[in-house]
Amino acid sequence: MSHLSRSDLMSLEEYNEARDEFRRRIMQHKKNRVIPLGPNMTLHFEDKLIMQYQIQEMLRAEKIFDAAGIQEELDTYNALIPDGENWKATMMIEFGDPDERAKALAQLLDVEDKVWMRVEGFDKVYAIADEDIERATAEKTSSVHFMRFQLNDEMVAAAQNQAPISLGVDHANYNHQLEPLAENYRQSLAEDLRD
Repeated sequence: MSHLSRSDLMSLEEYNEARDEFRRRIMQHKKNRVIPLGPNMTLHFEDKLIMQYQIQEMLRAEKIFDAAGIQEELDTYNALIPDGENWKATMMIEFGDPDERAKALAQLLDVEDKVWMRVEGFDKVYAIADEDIERATAEKTSSVHFMRFQLNDEMVAAAQNQAPISLGVDHANYNHQLEPLAENYRQSLAEDLRD
């Protein structure tokens, strides 16, 4: 999947006019890419369209129109676009009560390294988490992690050929699996593996 460039973006004026329709399109698209994993964890699988929306929203919110500012946003968000051999996701750990969240994040230390995906017929692929910056401390994990699930050529081919895909987390204090993912999720994720 190719990265975004300035030519993929609308001007602030163009985006302002197209924003409502673009937002509707993104919300529909995300229905097949936001996957709950147990009661307190959600993986948001990123792709080029979602990153285009994120960049447009950042440019709008920050009123960025200069070339250097636009390039900085492109560089930041392009890193989250899968490259055809992997899936990339933002993992959110969600607890409504702040005290409960603080306690849970301490109990979930290293959970980001225990999240996996599996293409049927192959071994689990554990997430490579937070490549840009370490988000956990010695006492607790973060509530947000950025993940990459790197696949080999055989896994890519199998996923493209409709092999079931599973998702899970193997942590002593949080153990959940989705085996296999629903077809709408599987199909959307398989799209990330096309050139």
